[in-house]
Amino acid sequence: MNEAHERARGVRLLIFDVDGVLTDGRLYLGDDGQEYKSFHSLDGHGMKMLRQSGVAMSIITGRTSQVVLHRCRNLGIDQSLVYQGVADKKAAYDTLLEQVGLKPEQTAFMGDDVVDLPVMLRCGLAITVPAAPCEVQARAHLVTVREGGMGAAREACEFIMKAQGTYAAQLAHYLA
Repeated sequence: MNEAHERARGVRLLIFDVDGVLTDGRLYLGDDGQEYKSFHSLDGHGMKMLRQSGVAMSIITGRTSQVVLHRCRNLGIDQSLVYQGVADKKAAYDTLLEQVGLKPEQTAFMGDDVVDLPVMLRCGLAITVPAAPCEVQARAHLVTVREGGMGAAREACEFIMKAQGTYAAQLAHYLA
C-alpha cells in the first residue's frame, strides 16, 4: 500500500481550490465584468458520492465569485465551509480546522499552484493536477491523471473512497 493510499484512509474533509482544480483555470470575463467558470459534471457527481460516503467538503479559494456559491449549493457543500477571497490560505485552513474540529491529518487539500503549498504542506493528503508547477507536484502525495476542470476532482474523490473502502457501496447504487 502506498503512502497516498494510507493517508487517504483517515481523510474526513476534502478541501478544494477552485481555479485550476474544479475548473480548467481559465477565467471568462464578460464586458459587464461578470465572471464565468466552467465546471465538469464528472467532478460534481464524484463530490456528491464522496459526501454521501461520509467525507465532508470545503472550498478555500483566492478569488470571489457568486458562481462558486451556486456550484457549492448544487453539490450540497455547507456554505459555512466555503472560504472565498482568501489571501492567506494557511490562515483560512487553520480557521477551518478549528471550525470543524479536525486535525490536519484528517484533511486532504487539492490545489494547483504555489499559493496552495502552505496548506498542502500541512494537510494529511496533498493532491494536485498535472498542469501544476513542478514545485507543487513535487510536494503532493497524489498527482491526478486528469486535468483540473476535466475530472481531476472526481479522480481524487474516487481515490479517497477506494482507500476508505466506500467506493463499491457508492457504485452499487447504479449497478442494482
